[in-house]
Amino acid sequence: MTERIVIIGGTSGIGLAAAERQLAEGREVVITGRDADRLAAALEKLGGAATGQSVDACDETAMRAFFAGLGKVDHVVITATGTSAGGPFKDLTVDALRTAVEGKLVAQTVAAQAALGVLAPEGSLTFITAGSSGASLPGTAGLAAVNAAVEAMVPVLAVELAPVRVNAVSPGVIATPWWDWMPAEARQQAFDGYAKVTPAGRVGAAEDIADAIGYLIGNSYTTGTVLSVDGGLRLNAAAL
Repeated sequence: MTERIVIIGGTSGIGLAAAERQLAEGREVVITGRDADRLAAALEKLGGAATGQSVDACDETAMRAFFAGLGKVDHVVITATGTSAGGPFKDLTVDALRTAVEGKLVAQTVAAQAALGVLAPEGSLTFITAGSSGASLPGTAGLAAVNAAVEAMVPVLAVELAPVRVNAVSPGVIATPWWDWMPAEARQQAFDGYAKVTPAGRVGAAEDIADAIGYLIGNSYTTGTVLSVDGGLRLNAAAL
């Protein structure tokens, strides 16, 4: 039978690229997003091959109802993320940190818990974190804390939820709409700067992370792993 995969936050960027990749692999794909218009646009781009529902990953009741309505699910990918908590540590506000925690750590936890009732024992959970968790880059303390918190759950859940496999992908700098908070010129300058000090010679694309997600879904002997996909940036972080 065709495997079913749910992508939480599958309406743009990494989530949408993952949906396209999984459709190409022949899986049944269900995507979610908070914004109904973006969901409709994503489903149109996917050509009617996927289904979806507008639901807030932070809403525990809504997430449980969503998964209960689906029935059996084979794989769940959770890309949900909130606003940035970046910037100098001395300027990091409690409100910004709380919002970042709510939008990522809480949202990803709620989604994973909601999925457990319908997730196949031979299935998988894949979280999406970020390379800031271990990069030691000045100005990313808030980002690092939130993403490291998600990553810390991975080995614990891999043991606790076994035989369900639990992994995460930790992307580096990826050119997605997440960066749209920056003016276009400043964003391009940032990308160019990262590309110069990244061994791969470029910033990443959403498709790079979709490939990594596909590996973690398909490899039944991989669990408890945080897979770094950053073009080698972590190896040269001191140059930033």
